[in-house]
Amino acid sequence: MKRNEHTNLKQKIYTVIFKANTPAGKWFDLALLVLILLSVFSVCLESVLTLRLRYHDYILIAEWTFTVLFTLEYALRVYSSPKPIKYIFSFYGLVDLISFIPTYLSLLLAGAQYLIVIRSIRLLRIFRILKLSRFMYEGNILRNALKASMYKIVVFLTSVVTLVTIIGALMYIVEGEKTGFSSIPTSIYWAIVTITTVGYGDISPQTALGQALAAILMVIGYGIIAVPTGIVSVEMARATDAARKKCPSCHCSVLSDTAKYCQECGLSLQTPHQNTEETSAR
Repeated sequence: MKRNEHTNLKQKIYTVIFKANTPAGKWFDLALLVLILLSVFSVCLESVLTLRLRYHDYILIAEWTFTVLFTLEYALRVYSSPKPIKYIFSFYGLVDLISFIPTYLSLLLAGAQYLIVIRSIRLLRIFRILKLSRFMYEGNILRNALKASMYKIVVFLTSVVTLVTIIGALMYIVEGEKTGFSSIPTSIYWAIVTITTVGYGDISPQTALGQALAAILMVIGYGIIAVPTGIVSVEMARATDAARKKCPSCHCSVLSDTAKYCQECGLSLQTPHQNTEETSAR
């Protein structure tokens, strides 16, 4: 009997904590999101010197209260999960764990509590909680586009790193230590700042040849900035086309995932199995 009661309790906790499609689970997750926002807000307040001096004790109490609640919540998730190990090493499991560790680390390392802002990652659950499927659809397109662009961007960044290394070494030879190019790493830093069009101005070439190299690097920088944007844009367009349904008759893209008929030819987009179920329901 006790074992059954223990199993029922575990199942109830699991339903409330993990199931956002139940009323209790939805309210639990919404309350959790509010606590996350409040905890991040309290850390931001603590970083303001005047507020920290005046309300330090209150902020500290709030931070530890939030941390204890998140620790308890994490323990309940591990306890009620059917596969605790799988949850612990999952993406959300690791985020849940990391979200309350900084407060405990602050006992050993001063300032570690500011890492609590990592909790804001947990706000991603809002898309699942509120069932914002449209956002999930767009998020999947972005993820697929970035994944498809990864190899091209790696090649591009490798080329950029090679370029700034060569230009940095040349600037070190041309300008020398007297003009601020004290070493090749410093010269590479200057090349990165220049090619990204940031231009801090803390180091600048003084010789005519150095200024010519800088001008060339600046012009190259404008072209380089557009490359990763173009790569990701093309892959996003491809991912969007791939994600959309195609009409089997006219092969045009269906604009809505929930559409039952093609907007061009009017063909039914439902499978025969779906049509049979709909007819039976009627």
